[in-house]
Amino acid sequence: MTQPNLTYIPLVLATHKNCVTATSMPSSSSRHSSKPLVSTNSSKAAAFQLTTAHQASHNHQRSMGDAAIAVMEEEGEQEHIFRSRFPPVAVPDGVTVPDFVLAGAEAYADKVALVEAAPGGRSYTYGEVARDVARFARALRSVGIRKGHVVVVALPNLAVYPVVSLGVMAAGAVFSGVNPRSLAAEIRKQVEDSEARLVVANEVAYDKVKDVGVPVIGIGEQGLMAGAISWDELLAAADRTGPPVVPLEPVQQSDLCALPYSSGTTGVSKGVMLSHRNLVSNLCSSMFAVGTELLGQVVTLGLMPFFHIYGITGICCATLRHKGTVVVMDRFDLRTFLGALVAHRVMFAPVVPPVMLAMVKNPIADEFDLSGLALKSVMTAAAPLAPDLLAAFQRKFPGVQVEEAYGLTEHSCITLTHAGDDPEKGHIAKRNSVGFILPNLEVKFVDPDTGRSLAKNTPGELCVRSQCVMQGYYRKKEETERTIDAKGWLHTGDIGYIDDDGDVFIVDRIKELIKYKGFQVAPAELEAILLSHPSVEDAAVFGLPDEEAGEIPVSCVVRRSGAAESEADIMAYVASRVASYKKLRMLHLVDAIPKSVSGKILRRQLRDEFINMIKPAAA
Repeated sequence: MTQPNLTYIPLVLATHKNCVTATSMPSSSSRHSSKPLVSTNSSKAAAFQLTTAHQASHNHQRSMGDAAIAVMEEEGEQEHIFRSRFPPVAVPDGVTVPDFVLAGAEAYADKVALVEAAPGGRSYTYGEVARDVARFARALRSVGIRKGHVVVVALPNLAVYPVVSLGVMAAGAVFSGVNPRSLAAEIRKQVEDSEARLVVANEVAYDKVKDVGVPVIGIGEQGLMAGAISWDELLAAADRTGPPVVPLEPVQQSDLCALPYSSGTTGVSKGVMLSHRNLVSNLCSSMFAVGTELLGQVVTLGLMPFFHIYGITGICCATLRHKGTVVVMDRFDLRTFLGALVAHRVMFAPVVPPVMLAMVKNPIADEFDLSGLALKSVMTAAAPLAPDLLAAFQRKFPGVQVEEAYGLTEHSCITLTHAGDDPEKGHIAKRNSVGFILPNLEVKFVDPDTGRSLAKNTPGELCVRSQCVMQGYYRKKEETERTIDAKGWLHTGDIGYIDDDGDVFIVDRIKELIKYKGFQVAPAELEAILLSHPSVEDAAVFGLPDEEAGEIPVSCVVRRSGAAESEADIMAYVASRVASYKKLRMLHLVDAIPKSVSGKILRRQLRDEFINMIKPAAA
């Protein structure tokens, strides 16, 4: 393959000042479990987790010490604004995500940074990660990628994944991960919506992306990816490059670096614009309790999808920042999972509740001697954890801390967590809470109808303001304005409250996303597909509780008069048009879909009626 001439501005990996003096913070040892919606840190290892960093924007940040509650006057109105019980942390200026994450890598050049759990899997040392991030950044610029250009990454969890994403960011481009197992039409939609200039894929997704209209870099067996640009050849060409012929614009901290896709509070998937400053701020706040004694020590399981903001930032970037090791798993298999925990001495495992259920109930777990596990903490992510499951897990693994937290893509990752719990000072978040507010973060709870902020112990929509708040939804001005108000508050669509101790509880959702095994399923997307069926007159989609999956997508459908399709026929129609996790698990034919006066589907009513309908059948 003929390679173009390569030009590049060298990537600087200078060591930057730590974002926080860990010795001044409480340790996070021996904590109690909690119970949340997205993910949480756990004991000291948990401090590696991103718990939404946030520095108070618009000069609203103040040190509150142990006082988690403040009442402020804002433009003549009394505002109930809540802040962290911990002091603010510093966020370095002018540092990009790759610089921040790989700072000090030269001192750990021979240490394994990334290793695939599968036998014979690829591994990278810190020296190799830093080298190949710089090589890929040069290579991208050689093929015409410039600041602000989007690169879609359609890879499963592989050791090379963080190298690819950090290389994209180092080139000044924007990383946009996509599930490689999505349908071709779904991947094409993201490529087109993001206006991507390039796709990176391996054999898993190559046939789905080869015809999307942009060049494809193929990682893996080139014989299975005819027409792709070879990753190995591209990096080899980067080694032969000379100094840049034309000066290239340097990467600024204010530049976009990531465009993950999220369904947000409602509707179909949208690109979430995140800057280097967003992610660096998030990392600083979330790791405020990490002590220097943990540098180079923690082994983290990389099972959560790396195309998700939590996987790439909360797991990969957080662990690499503190020079730990990420044990990479492509997909969950209980034997492989337990084998990896044992063989790689995993200390910290972010998982979803179905994984914990398998660890507790599946007889395969009895095949392993788990008494000598190095596992210190498990963090549940992306879905609520049932109290019964939590209790069963703690009985079987009494020495493993269980943590939960809450977060969202629009706030760069985790927003509330148990990281930094300090039993000696009485700072232990309650078990059924999602934790407390992290440094640099402002939170308030508002009446969804009036927008008025509410006092403690009063449920309202959780809103957050910080330097982690996204720049907006890509090319969706109106939806951005509905989500981020004029004062910079991000409206999450979730209902919660803060108690007298500063612990936050999530009690309901305004938004109607379904969380199936941690994946987001937007009812509006499935309803649009159902309504495209010639025999469907009306439809509503909602989630039902499920022990294994958390929630399952189900639907009520009004069939057109005279139509003969069965429930199974309509479900198959949807299944052929979506990824497997979005498939409808149940469908019921009804005479009408209940709606409000304004025409909004009354999903809660439908859900309750559906549950009552299936109870007799189950009995």
